[in-house]
Amino acid sequence: MYDEQACDKMKKSVGRLSCEKHEQEKGRAEMARGMIHIYCGDGKGKTTAATGLAVRAAGCGMKVLFARFLKNENSGELSILDSVPEIEVLHLERSYGFFNTLTDEEKEEVRQMYGQLWDLIKEKISGGQFQMLVIDEFMAAYRYGLIGREEALDLLTGKPEALELVLTGRNPGPELTELADYVSEIRKVKHPFDHGIMARRGIEY
Repeated sequence: MYDEQACDKMKKSVGRLSCEKHEQEKGRAEMARGMIHIYCGDGKGKTTAATGLAVRAAGCGMKVLFARFLKNENSGELSILDSVPEIEVLHLERSYGFFNTLTDEEKEEVRQMYGQLWDLIKEKISGGQFQMLVIDEFMAAYRYGLIGREEALDLLTGKPEALELVLTGRNPGPELTELADYVSEIRKVKHPFDHGIMARRGIEY
């Protein structure tokens, strides 16, 4: 005997299960998609946060590529990062000072060096062997034109789907923050530098 109420109940139950299955599949797809992080602001801790995230990812078996713009080669975290098998740090041939203090000749040298670094980053991530890319001081490199603006935006919009992208630096433009999934602003409330205390080894670098 046909039971219309039972039939409708069964249809609703099957529909609910189908919806739940769809949501689960959607959730798994979202988990598999690499997201974009920006650590910005005038406070201390942007590089520290990105470094910590890289270590966490490596501890979970993710392969991490760690690149740095406008930084020197004597910062304390580098020796530790170099010792982690899952992390590859792209080291620089030479360290320069603040970009706006360089001579025109030095600025041209910097542009060439970082142009080569940028090409190497793109080559490294194209193969799909890395699950995370950290670019420290990305914002400064973008602002000073050391990275082509269109190329930079192409990286954010066209990166490998599973790649987690972590960028640091002050004053990201809205065209960057709109593309990011995480934007964390680290605001300075107090800092010893305001009282004439210079950067300390093991703390600031």
